[in-house]
Amino acid sequence: MSTAKKEYKRITTKTLVDMKKKGEKISMLTAYDFTMAKIVDSAGIDVILVGDSASNVMAGHETTLPITLDQMIYHAASVVRAIERSLVVVDLPFGSYQSDPKEALRSAIRIMKESGGHAVKLEGGKEVKESIKRILNAGIPVMGHLGLTPQSIYKFGTYTVRAKEEEEAEKLIEDAILLEKTGCFAVVLEKVPAKLAQEVAERISIPVIGIGAGNGVDGQVLVTHDMLGMTHEFNPRFLRRYLDLYTEMKNAFSQYSTDVKSGDFPNDSEQY
Repeated sequence: MSTAKKEYKRITTKTLVDMKKKGEKISMLTAYDFTMAKIVDSAGIDVILVGDSASNVMAGHETTLPITLDQMIYHAASVVRAIERSLVVVDLPFGSYQSDPKEALRSAIRIMKESGGHAVKLEGGKEVKESIKRILNAGIPVMGHLGLTPQSIYKFGTYTVRAKEEEEAEKLIEDAILLEKTGCFAVVLEKVPAKLAQEVAERISIPVIGIGAGNGVDGQVLVTHDMLGMTHEFNPRFLRRYLDLYTEMKNAFSQYSTDVKSGDFPNDSEQY
């Protein structure tokens, strides 16, 4: 497969499928606000996920469950206003799609109309098939999410690696194939064995984006605040920290406080 990178002026769902065919890896990061999204977009990241991880990162909740549809729309609209190139995918939050396909459609339509997002993402396989079909029938692109599905944390009882046992691994493969056949344009695999993730990526023609799923998939996603080192308590094996912003920002704030209290800030050149 060719690994030559093509310059794409605007990323679409078709672009991602084409990238997989050409052997080009897909980069994906989260963003929840205008300023961060503008930086991520300008760096050439292919996909920006407005994740329900905003519940943890932005609001301080223990899980992703508390965030509401209105809050997701607020974050997504802020991100979309910053974008020139990236594809913006917005998570459907817990409770907005699981029980009723009609409710799922209403939720997806609200996200698309009120935020301007380009696609939605939801967790699950066979059990949410009808919701996915309803959304797709309305012309809204859907990204799937299998493996560790954080919205089901109380069902699993742990954030440990999923699909290590044969039965669950077989179901994951079946669900991935089902998501492709149903019409999803891509699938996120979270915290599954690398060998299994590679098998899934080889068996379906749509892109597989991994997080803690090894390097045999078609792309990678991380939470931006984690990879920048803004959050420092979270240390899973799959996380590579590219900066230590927690320390750098803390030191800057401390220096600012010192300068204010000493009268050093503002100095003569910083006044009118």
